[in-house]
Amino acid sequence: MVKNKIFALFILLLPLCCLSQTNGRVPLTVILEQITKIHHTKFSYIDNDISPYTLTAPAQALSLAEYFDYIEHRTKLKFEQRGVNNYFIKNQVTAQNPLCGYLVNAKTGAPVEDAVITYQDKSIIVSSDVSGYFSMPSAAGMVYISHVNFKPKVFNAFELYVPGCPVFYLDEIPTQLQEVVAQRYLANGISKKEGGQLVVKPQKFGILPGLTDPDVLQTMQQLPGVTSVDETVSNINVRGGTHDQNLFLWNGIRMFQTSHFFGLISAFNPLPATTISIYKNGSPAFYGESVSSLIDISTHAQPRDSVYTVFAADMLTVNALSAMQLSKKDRLQVSARRSITDFITTPAFKSYRQRIFQNTTITDVLENQNVPVKSNDTFYFYDVSLSYHHTFGSHHSLLIDGIGIENSLSVFQSTPSAQRTDNLLQKSLGGSATLLSEWNSKSTSEIQAYLSVYDVNATNASIEDEQVTNQKNTIRDKGLRLKYNYILSPDVTISTGYQFNEISVRNFDAINIPAFSKNEKVVSRSHAVVAQGAYTSKNTLTRFDAGLRLNYFEKYGTLLAEPRLVFSQKIREGLKLEISAEQKSQTVSQVIDLQQDFLGIEKRRWVLADEKAIPIQKSLQASAGLNYANNGWYASIEGFYKKISGITSNSQGFQNQFEFLKSTGYYRVLGCELLLQKRLGNFYSWLSYSYNDNHYRFINYVPPAFSNNFAIPHAVTAAGSYEWHNLRIALGAKWRSGTPVTEPLSFNIDPDNPANSKVVYGNPNNGRLNDNVQVNFSLSKTWNLNKHTVFTGSCSVLNILNSKNIINRYYRINKSNNNIESIDSYGLKRTPNLSVKVIF
Repeated sequence: MVKNKIFALFILLLPLCCLSQTNGRVPLTVILEQITKIHHTKFSYIDNDISPYTLTAPAQALSLAEYFDYIEHRTKLKFEQRGVNNYFIKNQVTAQNPLCGYLVNAKTGAPVEDAVITYQDKSIIVSSDVSGYFSMPSAAGMVYISHVNFKPKVFNAFELYVPGCPVFYLDEIPTQLQEVVAQRYLANGISKKEGGQLVVKPQKFGILPGLTDPDVLQTMQQLPGVTSVDETVSNINVRGGTHDQNLFLWNGIRMFQTSHFFGLISAFNPLPATTISIYKNGSPAFYGESVSSLIDISTHAQPRDSVYTVFAADMLTVNALSAMQLSKKDRLQVSARRSITDFITTPAFKSYRQRIFQNTTITDVLENQNVPVKSNDTFYFYDVSLSYHHTFGSHHSLLIDGIGIENSLSVFQSTPSAQRTDNLLQKSLGGSATLLSEWNSKSTSEIQAYLSVYDVNATNASIEDEQVTNQKNTIRDKGLRLKYNYILSPDVTISTGYQFNEISVRNFDAINIPAFSKNEKVVSRSHAVVAQGAYTSKNTLTRFDAGLRLNYFEKYGTLLAEPRLVFSQKIREGLKLEISAEQKSQTVSQVIDLQQDFLGIEKRRWVLADEKAIPIQKSLQASAGLNYANNGWYASIEGFYKKISGITSNSQGFQNQFEFLKSTGYYRVLGCELLLQKRLGNFYSWLSYSYNDNHYRFINYVPPAFSNNFAIPHAVTAAGSYEWHNLRIALGAKWRSGTPVTEPLSFNIDPDNPANSKVVYGNPNNGRLNDNVQVNFSLSKTWNLNKHTVFTGSCSVLNILNSKNIINRYYRINKSNNNIESIDSYGLKRTPNLSVKVIF
């Protein structure tokens, strides 16, 4: 059985970790003198590189190679031969490979965040991140660790001069309970914050199965409650919602295009992205225009060095990033990525191409013609981004950000008697300017102006006749945001603000035979007043966040109030209760007029609500859950309710009896999400399960209530990753229920007018496709080539078992044999990928 094979892969081996401690240490220089006398060698080194080390003196009977091996396995040093019996001792501590360590709660095994690590002379002061990780340059002497909830710890810096990053255990102050937060969530660089907020930091990213790079939108799909019914990043379903109901922000700019390769690759370059915040519920009141989840991406970070450069390449793209300190007050970060698909055809590209172009006008022509059709397509994509940071004195900063994204496809097809060229261009441009001010120790402000433009343009020339169709969809989003923060007391923080937004949407369609054109543009302006407050009790057991957003839409003369609430209570040590609730609204959404619009590849177009045929969408969400962390274990369970009203039928992608019948309605989801994860040394494993009951109700349909097109009742993800020094391995599997499908009962053929022939369907979504199973693998290794250069090689395989997953099915009448035929769309087949990355 296939399922048995899959679940067999879930059995993951746990590594055994052995720790040893020795006494009677002597300076490394003494050991080197011993080696010199025994083996008549000479050593060259920098005194400061050797001075931090003290080791237990090894046995004198060791060979020279055994001496070197003994030292290299206990230090960050490496021996390089420079002549006969002459060796140079190289220090591997660099800016790219600093001294490092992890801070862990000695009682619960949870990482310790925000601890302050100080050198003896206080020349270096750093803090631990959400994974308990900290790093610092070379130094000698004592190191001090302090944290408000833990006893101080002091150790000698030489304890950091070992391979890898040692773990330091901190003892809690007994009078306080440790905060229950899953600091490491699935992989290094992914953490869970108060109220369910998930934070992804790609530059600290460990590894996830099937990924060579930390693609943010692929990473999202590892989380409980986040799936994609068609395995793309342009159709992400969070708790049963549609992709357009998610709000994607890049440095405050709303992004309406989120993918390359029409859904298979994230449009957000993984190299510069530094912090990604994901809210499935309970988002702050400062975020509007979304009835589902929020994905907020920020690329504002301090470069590691005055000049920091990264170059990367895989079987689909080449990628580069350069971050530089122009002056004490100016920083600049630039990135660019481009596909290589128009220069070279790789196995990964073949697999991606087959996945995207199946059952589109491109392949339909090839399959449905009585005469042979030759086809040749040229495809490429690119993205560029820029972030500039200027400081005014010590209290004001100006941030300027820009992003550009493009997908371009040109298809040439010909027969012995005709030829045609189809084109599809999809692009986005965005920019923002942000002024940050710190007025005093209690108050700060933020002013941001932004602009986002998205455009998709398709030309489809018929190969049978001279008919040419042109379609365009353009959306322009611009606005102004004002925010003021004030610390009222050590327990209470308040924030207020005002936001103005203008959205314009243009849709253009034109056909030359018969002559027809349509050009529509609509504009909506809105004003929002926002208030947000946060309270934390003095004993830190209780936290309460509440917000209110008042939206006024000029176009509709409508005022909407949107309350937000997040509450958490520490029940006892290691156990916490979290409750979230929110109301939100959305005026723009995506619809499908015809399945073959925009060549059938990017068939969705953005539209603006008119409060008639297209209502303003409104959501009500509530969730409650328990989190438990202890001794390397983390477990969470969360139940939720979600209702989205004002949806239109053509936003749901029907391909049954309702495909051309328009209606409005709502969907309601009841669900539960479970996560269990365990950390043991360098080994991490996790198991997640999601259940949801997701149903529509459309007022004009018979029957009015039935299962949602995006209803996935059951979804399971299981994986394990192992990280040792600079080697990372991850293996995982995903299983989910099949996509709903409407089965036909019969068909009616009209002999006088075959175009009127139709399929007679049963009840909507009365069936379900086979379950989907995917097993993925990743491996990466990092080498320090020299003091300033780091090289990483990675490989991944998506769908190792080459499972033939059906992700969609619809029915049509084959007029050549007067019968019903089913058209299936399949997910990615086995897809390998290789990547290299150089940091210098």
